Amino acid sequence: MASADLRRELLCSICKDIYKDPVTLRCGHNFCWVCIERVLDTEGGYGKYPCPECRATFQKWPPLQKNITLCNVVENFVSTHPHQEEITGIRCTYCIKSPVPAVRSCLHCEASLCNNHLKVHSKGPEHVLTDPMTSLETKKCSVHKKILEYYCTEDDACICVSCSLVGEHRGHQVETLDEASEKKKKKMTNCLKKLSTKRKKTEERIQWTLGEKLKKAQEKAAGEAERVTALFIDIRRWVDDLEKKVLSEISRREKDMSLSLSDVIQKLEIKKDELSRKMRHIEELCNMTDPLTVLQKPDPSDLCDPEKKGDEDTGGHDGGDRCAELISHVSHTLSAMIRDINVTFHVQDPVDILLDVNTAANNLLISEDLKTATWTEIRQSRPVTAERFQYNQVMSGRRFTSGRHYWDVDISGSVLWVGMCYPSIDRRRRQSRIGDNNKSWGLYGVCNNLYCLKHDSKVIPLPHQISSDRFRICLDYEAGQLSFYELCDPIRHLHTFTAAFSEPLHAALSVYKGSIMISGAAVRNDM
Repeated sequence: MASADLRRELLCSICKDIYKDPVTLRCGHNFCWVCIERVLDTEGGYGKYPCPECRATFQKWPPLQKNITLCNVVENFVSTHPHQEEITGIRCTYCIKSPVPAVRSCLHCEASLCNNHLKVHSKGPEHVLTDPMTSLETKKCSVHKKILEYYCTEDDACICVSCSLVGEHRGHQVETLDEASEKKKKKMTNCLKKLSTKRKKTEERIQWTLGEKLKKAQEKAAGEAERVTALFIDIRRWVDDLEKKVLSEISRREKDMSLSLSDVIQKLEIKKDELSRKMRHIEELCNMTDPLTVLQKPDPSDLCDPEKKGDEDTGGHDGGDRCAELISHVSHTLSAMIRDINVTFHVQDPVDILLDVNTAANNLLISEDLKTATWTEIRQSRPVTAERFQYNQVMSGRRFTSGRHYWDVDISGSVLWVGMCYPSIDRRRRQSRIGDNNKSWGLYGVCNNLYCLKHDSKVIPLPHQISSDRFRICLDYEAGQLSFYELCDPIRHLHTFTAAFSEPLHAALSVYKGSIMISGAAVRNDM
């Protein structure tokens, strides 16, 4: 077998190059190991893996058996024909048995020549030699089959001598190709200078604009920092004053209550002594044996008259209740203040978070700005890949590996699942839905504005109805916290998941009707 024919037999049908680590499929076709793995990974889906050669399909990933015999043939061929691998340019037209690189091309002969054939080539004036070329016919006139030597300035065309003398360009102003080429180069050089000047001005403008924006951003950040610092100084001063005032009020009320209780105790002591005296008098009467003496003494029933209302009123039993009310009032005030601070202050501006179309299921429409996912009955013709979800889901291209972030979603008549997931989440099975596995955390609507949260198939129902169409998801990666909020007035915390995150996290959406729009994401200091 000739070397050229053998070389064709040793070409991989995928990369069109000589086999590298050839492997064989069950159907008998051979491919480079890397090439066939890439094809199977890209085209494999729904349990079918096709052969690129005969399109035979396999229900599961086919075993790749290394073809040892073919490996040996390839190694022997490459070692005995090394020069064929090096020739990537134009080859000599006359060297048929083995390819040899060409050094010149003849426009007259329309052939490329190696050094040996160039030595015996005709030296006639009609044989014009040029650098090696592949398309030699482009150097000749298509009408007269003569070499193109002139340039018609009126028709902007390269012509031969016959065209200028008897052809359609007769009488036109013509120049040699060298003259016309130099003029065009000069014109392009002037254009290049103008473009260079314009680009320089554009770069200066960009640098100036970016510098101004950076300066403004720094000034804005400094102003925000000063404002927040001053605010918290005032808050700390207010809290200190409030603490002193509350402690002083508690101390005053404690003293008042102590004085009141001391007075009551003193009165009760007097009352006790009086009762003791009356009891002794009655006992003495009871112990007398002379009836006349007993009857002549004052009636003892007068000593047992009912006590007047209020005799045992302490006058201060409600002091503790009033202190508790004061403490409760202060606690509510502080809680409201902290809530307002949390809702109001986000130190940095939001940054766009965009959906990754490569992960979107084929029953979801993704908007041009990559911020809205909409369920559709019309199946999209996106290719089936390993990273694409099979059911109703899409995740963000941006991933989060550290820091504190938040992102918002707006729902529009949607049955939704929103949350975050690891990139290793399953993309094919039913368990790939957000929250139905241990690689995702999500919030989803049930019915009648009732919602649940879910992770690893464990459901956490929310006891109250949701009135808003907007939600916020907050991530504190280092703390291992993922929180969900309803964006109502005031903002309401729904639930916080706690986990030791072991992979990057992506925002994730699942839409079963309607649309979900991502509003933005931001690095945050407070939530």
